[in-house]
Amino acid sequence: MALIVHKYGGTSMGSTERIRNVALRVAKWVRAGHQLVVVPSAMSGETNRLLALAKELMPQADGPEALRELDALAATGEQVSVGLLALALQAQGVPAVSYGGWQVPIRTDSAFGKARIDSIDDTRVLADLAAGRVVIITGFQGMDPDGHVTTLGRGGSDTSAVAVAAALKAHECLIYTDVDGVYTTDPRIVPEAQRLTTISFEEMLEMASLGSKVLQIRSVEFAGKYRVPLRVLSSFTPPDIDLDEEARSGTLITFEEDEKMERAVVSGIAFNRDEAKVSVLGVPDKPGIAYQILGPVADANIDIDVIIQNVSHSGRTDFSFTVHRNDYARTMALLQSQVLPATGAESVSGDPKICKVSIVGIGMRSHVGVASTMFRTLSEESINIQMISTSEIKTSVVLDEKYMELAVRALHKAFGLEQPAAV
Repeated sequence: MALIVHKYGGTSMGSTERIRNVALRVAKWVRAGHQLVVVPSAMSGETNRLLALAKELMPQADGPEALRELDALAATGEQVSVGLLALALQAQGVPAVSYGGWQVPIRTDSAFGKARIDSIDDTRVLADLAAGRVVIITGFQGMDPDGHVTTLGRGGSDTSAVAVAAALKAHECLIYTDVDGVYTTDPRIVPEAQRLTTISFEEMLEMASLGSKVLQIRSVEFAGKYRVPLRVLSSFTPPDIDLDEEARSGTLITFEEDEKMERAVVSGIAFNRDEAKVSVLGVPDKPGIAYQILGPVADANIDIDVIIQNVSHSGRTDFSFTVHRNDYARTMALLQSQVLPATGAESVSGDPKICKVSIVGIGMRSHVGVASTMFRTLSEESINIQMISTSEIKTSVVLDEKYMELAVRALHKAFGLEQPAAV
């Protein structure tokens, strides 16, 4: 008997019929002798609906009091899901109990809308499991030190599930979603994309950070920190499928780099169209200038990605970096009002219509010429590279957004990713 954590996304919980199918799948695992903890998301579209109602009443809800109420409101979507799933399991004769994150409790800090988990009390959950119950816990939320409901940000249910699995020392955490695993790239852009049977934790972390939407990056970070085995599966396979066959149908995220994985030079192509580039031009080339530019941006809680500083000419240089497109206007305003006067730079320019395309693979550590293949492929397609960023297992380029799909298709073919992986 193993302790297993299941996580189901909003699409999987999108109707009473789909919730009934989730219950059938959970019941199958229970009847096979396993202990089950389930972490579901809100029903598809529900969180957006709730936040849209709030926006009608208060378009700019950004003060601490307003953010507290938004979390209290958004958290109700998952409460509906856990209650319905518990009822669906009970209707099948499977004992089940549901809890809100604050009832477990899942303790977080007080950063409403983007809280981070501090600790999880496993006492109540373990007692219910020992009594033979399936425990269903709201994803996406917890409780701060003052007893307020907090949410973890979009995709937070993945993080909740992995954190619960880590706290309970679960055998495995199964992430059920609307896709049947991790692919070499998005099949909607490259129909020939192949499902990966295994991917290393390091590769998955890079893929998630670079734009892959299969798993939320914080959940992958949590899995890596606590070494929680993860498997991505489709919730739309038949609920009565054999357990071994079900496991083989997904992607295992592993901490072991076997020989087959070492032979894969590039495992996937990730992309992110939500990028914007800003440049501070004519910056005095002197010690501390990078901090003078990036410090105020970081203080405004704006995440910075790719950074490039050009070679100095006549004591001045250009400094460019990328931010999320949602932060573009705020970043430009901050640079104009604070950074230019403080640094003596000449001007600020920006481009909100860029994208980032990345190749990822642990095989890049031991193979030469991978980046040059990438650059040659893009050159042959007449795609100009604006910025480059590298690490041991990835190379990212910033491009004009209109070339994104062409770049992804060309690179996918150049690295032979349309071919089924060797077994």
